[in-house]
Amino acid sequence: MNKAHYTQMIKAEAKRLGFLSCGISKAEFLEEEAPRLENWLNNNNHGEMAYMANHFDKRLDPTKLVEGSKSVISLLLNYFPKEQQREDTYKISKYAYGRDYHFVIKDKLKELLHFMQEEIGEVHGRAFVDSAPVLDKAWAAKSGLGWIGKHSNLLTQKVGSFYFIAELIVDLELDYDAPVTDHCGSCTACLDACPTEAIVAPYVVDGSKCISYFTIELKKEIPNEFQGNFEDWMFGCDICQDVCPWNRFSTSHNEPLFNPHPELLSMSKKDWEEITSNVFGEIFAKSAVKRTKFSGLKRNIEFLKK
Repeated sequence: MNKAHYTQMIKAEAKRLGFLSCGISKAEFLEEEAPRLENWLNNNNHGEMAYMANHFDKRLDPTKLVEGSKSVISLLLNYFPKEQQREDTYKISKYAYGRDYHFVIKDKLKELLHFMQEEIGEVHGRAFVDSAPVLDKAWAAKSGLGWIGKHSNLLTQKVGSFYFIAELIVDLELDYDAPVTDHCGSCTACLDACPTEAIVAPYVVDGSKCISYFTIELKKEIPNEFQGNFEDWMFGCDICQDVCPWNRFSTSHNEPLFNPHPELLSMSKKDWEEITSNVFGEIFAKSAVKRTKFSGLKRNIEFLKK
């Protein structure tokens, strides 16, 4: 059996498991990303997300994260919904409509690793879903799954950017994919549309100004200076993706676990303003929205009402 055959097998199984696409790159130090990450941290663009400054070396070098690693297998999983919330309501990011993606994807990654161990033999590795010091977008771009757009999200010509990125870092040598070219051109739709001016320059996002940061990561009160700039987003924000021309090619996912609770799509502003902890628990029982807790969502709604 050779590298090419193993690579083909892995990609075919990833497709069978429902992943949009699979790309593979060599596990090595991310030389180009190092100065970018350092500047981003030095400019305090991570705000109060102190964890972003931890494990700097591991973020840039997977061999320090997974001993003996040789390949980073990057995978995309579509989350673009068939139906969306009503227009005149408080909004949550589309990625949080259904079951918490961490669990859904982790199960698929474990299946993929198990398949590799069954078919190839002794393969050691670890699965990562936005839960460890791994630069997901950089690895996905390096493995040819898309390019990092001006809004700092991974973009593809075929399906835009509404998908999750995950990795398997393994000690198996495989055939590696090449990066694709940037197709943002002169477009500045995402920069122009961001109501808090969080995209401070093409390809640079000040995380501490992002609506997603304020509504999910920030534990203190939201600064008054951003009053009136949230455009009714109460958990996360999709504005920079919604305006991106490449997302006109988004197609709806076929993962039942990502389907929203029926009430989520029909709730009005009044319903959200009167939400109880019981209703919150029922709608978001296994959702990523639980991260902000009932008290956090109430804080966000109160901020939007002002």
